[in-house]
Amino acid sequence: MNKIPFKGVIAYPITPFDAGEKVDVPLFRRLVERLVANGSHGIAPLGSTGVLPYLSDEEKEAVTEATLLQVAGRVPVLVGVSNLTTEKTIYHAQFAEKAGATAVMIIPMSYWKLTDDEIVAHYDAVASKISIPIMAYNNPATGGVDMSPALLKRLLEIPNVTMIKESTGDVQRMHHLRRELGEDVAFYNGSNPLALAAFSAGATGWCTAAPNLIPSLNLALCEAVEANDLAKAQRVFYEQLELLKFIVVKGLPRAIKAGLNILGEEGGYLRSPLKPLTDEEITELRNILTQIKN
Repeated sequence: MNKIPFKGVIAYPITPFDAGEKVDVPLFRRLVERLVANGSHGIAPLGSTGVLPYLSDEEKEAVTEATLLQVAGRVPVLVGVSNLTTEKTIYHAQFAEKAGATAVMIIPMSYWKLTDDEIVAHYDAVASKISIPIMAYNNPATGGVDMSPALLKRLLEIPNVTMIKESTGDVQRMHHLRRELGEDVAFYNGSNPLALAAFSAGATGWCTAAPNLIPSLNLALCEAVEANDLAKAQRVFYEQLELLKFIVVKGLPRAIKAGLNILGEEGGYLRSPLKPLTDEEITELRNILTQIKN
């Protein structure tokens, strides 16, 4: 088992729907192909961008299979398998492994606030039922749980848990992770506006939906960091910063769909209760994308 199979830019595809709000699998596969063709180092379906909580079990399975069929081994695939219950999380993790996923990503989702011991037991139970690596995803804004560095350190004692995705938006947390957990631990940035700062703090990669719209700039930032070219890294980061902030503030599924349409790509529909960006927001996004291309 390659314990840390991801590095660089890990791209999140949206889950597009048709006019009847059914998952549009053919369009999804085209969008995945576009991400691979544009140079993404990994593909991560069924995250926040892919509206994981809005999908049925059958739809999650269809998206997982469609991703792996389309990617066809060209880049590693990280499948989101989070669920409210441990039983369901295990089910989706096992399905992803059997389908050929490289690794799975799990965020502790809960209605009741979970204790640290409950979270550790949750991850441990899932890890005991699969043999592929697990990325522990910390995003209190969506999951409602903020996993402390001390808790993440406990999770990393579970053999399969080998990666951490940090999305609190606190760059000091990333420095703390590097200092406390050491050089051998792979942590990934999930906060788009902190992309440069996160790489500077030692992030192994960047999990982002931005490659749907600006793949060349995302990859250029990663390459500049690898080349230790700070001036270039700063330049390409500032060039994309307004877009990175916009897609986070407006909501990734809405913003990416609108951006694809602006670029002349089919973005499909959203599933209720999500609604498209307003005309004013679309105009703002179009202006941002125009300025980037100029």
